[in-house]
Parts: sequence; C-alpha cells; structure tokens
Amino acid sequence: MSTLMETESAPGYRARHTLPLRVEAVRQLKRRRTLVMAGILAALPLVLVIAFAIGGTPDGGDNGGGRVNLMDTATASGANFAATCLFASAGFLLVVPVALFCGDTVASEASWSSLRYLLAAPVPRSRLLWSKLAVALGFSAAAMVLLPLVALAVGTTAYGWGPLELPTGGSLASAETLPRLALVVGFIFLSQLVTAGLAFWLSTKTDAPLGAVGGAVGLTIVGNVLDAVTALGSWREVLPAHWQFAWIDALQPQLEWTGMVKGAAVSVTYALVLFALAFRNFSRKDIVS
Repeated sequence: MSTLMETESAPGYRARHTLPLRVEAVRQLKRRRTLVMAGILAALPLVLVIAFAIGGTPDGGDNGGGRVNLMDTATASGANFAATCLFASAGFLLVVPVALFCGDTVASEASWSSLRYLLAAPVPRSRLLWSKLAVALGFSAAAMVLLPLVALAVGTTAYGWGPLELPTGGSLASAETLPRLALVVGFIFLSQLVTAGLAFWLSTKTDAPLGAVGGAVGLTIVGNVLDAVTALGSWREVLPAHWQFAWIDALQPQLEWTGMVKGAAVSVTYALVLFALAFRNFSRKDIVS
C-alpha cells in the first residue's frame, strides 16, 4: 500500500513537510488583529495602574458567592498586581484572543478563497488543520503569558517587588510567587481550551470569521450565565465556567489541587471532542464551493 502511494506522489514529496509551522506562524503574526490584540493585552496593566492612582487604594468589597477577591491586595506588590490583572481578565478579556486566534484562522482563509490554493499545493487537509490549530493554540498561550509578564513588570515598577499578599491573610514568599503565578497561567490556558475548541470547530463550519469568533465568545458567556443559576446544583460542575476561577486555590498558603484538576479535566474533555468534530467536519468540507 505504501509503495502504491509513493508511486502516485511526485518525487521528493513528503506530506509532513508541507506548510511548516514556521510559515503559518509568520503569516498569522503579520495579521493586524494579532498586533491589535497584543496591544490591548499589554495596555491593560497600564490602565489599571492609572485607575488605582486616580481612585486610590482598591476596595474589592463583596463580589458575591464568598469568592476571594484579589482586588483588595492589588497594590501590595508587583506579584499581587499581576494576579489582580489575571483575576480581572480571566472571565472575559482572555476569552477574546483565544476565540479570535482559533476562530479566525480557518474561516478567514475560506472567506478569502485561499484554502483551495493551499490544498492544491498540495497540503493534506489534516496537515493544514493541524498546522493552523497548533499555531492558533501557540498564539493563545502567548496571549496568556503576555498579560502577566507585562503586569509583573508594570506592577513591580509601580509598587515594588515583594511577597504575594493573600486577601485571606498571610503571604507567599517571593521564591514561591513566580512558580505559583506560572501554575495560574497554565490552568487559565487549560480552562480556555473549551473556547478554543468551540471557535475552531465553528471556524470549519462557516466562511464568516466574525461568526466563528462571536459564536465561541457567546457560548462561553452562556456557560457563565448557566453557572450562576444555583438551582442547577451539582449539574454546574459539568460546566467549564464553574471551574474558571479554581486557580485561586494556587494562591493560598497550602496549594490545593482538587478544583484545578477537576476543572482541567472538564475543559480538556470538551476541547478534545470539539477538536475531533472540527477535523471530521473539515475532512468532508467542500472547499471549492
């Protein structure tokens, strides 16, 4: 069988060498929306510093549900400020770049009618989709890292470096702070895989990039609304949104893994199903229509 396939291919052709990740990454990096999204994420810490300077010491007050509010200790140190930026953005702002990078990548190519030319190169459909998914997830991860890095730099400049003061009392030593923040970023990325899967699947279903991106963001918001319906009881635990702030357990004196493990398992399970649906749909999609 392999001999037959080799004889039908051009000499020297190797499917795995088509559309290298480097080429796809450069193409996506040059997109204006990538630069705009990076600018927005980098600007958020500066906006918060200005807001705190104008409004004085932050007061988180009661945010409902007994959930820990990191706003109360935002100006205690650079590490606290970075954690606060993640707290303020994890529920929505960080959803947008994930939906944008994963939802726009295939749908935009379809709207430009360039998919048919990529496949005529010839790039196998599975290779094309794997390349786009890998780059989209890479850019999504970069967005998750960019925000806390800028926040850490801005916060340290504005408030100094020191232990991570915990709103529940106590603090984490400076040596523990960076590993804990890295764990937080890793969990947030895993929790956003559901949005990535939704956006990527919708991107293979439509030629309208805004439809794929908006659909993923909208369904994520619906999940947040359903999680707020306490009448659902334990059924809320199957919603990825229910675990989106489980990373708060990483900012406690004693690291607690239970919520983060459950949340990661739920998110990864949904994401794998959605990614599989995307590949199944794209393998049957009429590209030339």
